[in-house]
Amino acid sequence: MAFYVMGFGDIVGVATGYAQRDFGLSSTLTQVLTMMAFVWFFLLSVPIGIFQDKNSKKKAVFLGILFFSASMIVPLVWDSYYGMLVAFTFLGIGNAIVQVSANPLMQDVSPPDKLSRNLTLSQFVKAIAGMLGPVIAAFCATKFGNWKLIYLVYLAICVLSLLWLQFTPIQETGNTGRASFSSTLKLLLSDRKVTLLVLGTFVMVGFDVGMNTSIVNYLKTSFGVSQEEAIVGISIYFAALMVGRFLSAIILNNFSGNKMLFYCAILSVASFALLYLMPDFNSGRIAIFCVGLFTAAIFPLIFSAGLQYMPERANELSGLMIMSVCGGAVIPPIVGLLTDFSNIMIALLLLGLCLVYVIFLAVYIIRTEKG
Repeated sequence: MAFYVMGFGDIVGVATGYAQRDFGLSSTLTQVLTMMAFVWFFLLSVPIGIFQDKNSKKKAVFLGILFFSASMIVPLVWDSYYGMLVAFTFLGIGNAIVQVSANPLMQDVSPPDKLSRNLTLSQFVKAIAGMLGPVIAAFCATKFGNWKLIYLVYLAICVLSLLWLQFTPIQETGNTGRASFSSTLKLLLSDRKVTLLVLGTFVMVGFDVGMNTSIVNYLKTSFGVSQEEAIVGISIYFAALMVGRFLSAIILNNFSGNKMLFYCAILSVASFALLYLMPDFNSGRIAIFCVGLFTAAIFPLIFSAGLQYMPERANELSGLMIMSVCGGAVIPPIVGLLTDFSNIMIALLLLGLCLVYVIFLAVYIIRTEKG
């Protein structure tokens, strides 16, 4: 349930598309909304990791869902660009807290050899929320004339999850109470593998958010379709993420997570190249599906590789790796700038470079893995 609520952060793609149309925003100004949603991963992830190490991961998840709830209320009562900025700020804070705390909490309830599978499966649940978001928003827009009613649906789910979490007992492990800013920073700077893993989550989240917020522009520009037709491409992307993560969870029962990371990275680059080759709208949507399918498991696989590398420092590692989710605040604005000054196809090349890095990361992990 916590991972499903985490998926509400993916409303960024839907909301930015509608906000750009409703408020007449440029691509650059629209991406400021994305930045407000993701910059908090950089500012808060390490403090949250320290907080949960000294207190409780469950308390941290509860606090994060409270911020999610607040982010759903603001746009219902403050219908303006600045209201969206505030809502995205609360959304980013809640998302940062839940991602730092829910991932290591999954480690507490998973057998060690099933952590990769369970983290991938939890991302599958998260993808369900991301896939349904554009559908719910489009339904609210066409049926009731107001796409923002999606926030009422999300608010109700947040309240339910808070109640469920409150009454669920969880035996936590790995909370040493010794984590600090200095120990976390030393871990990042002194261990090359940790540094490369953190950079891996940085570029992959940047890719995912950049892809999410660029799909509508890509389809409209390349094939001349309407906003409503193009926005369905977001649902296709998240459907592919959902299918990819579910299939990956099954495959990971009998397959090495690190080797799977390598194969997923290779197939991701190949499928991303299809975006430049497809001649019509339908084939363009097929290319989007392929990209989502093969990139689906990359983030949880990198995260799992980090937790398995140093399970005794899971809170600090989780803080560092979720801090790098600020890639979602760095890479998409650059994509927006490149789009404004050139075109969407040139801007997408930056996302392709992110996938190329993952190939090199996967090779390094395989060469250095223990045993």
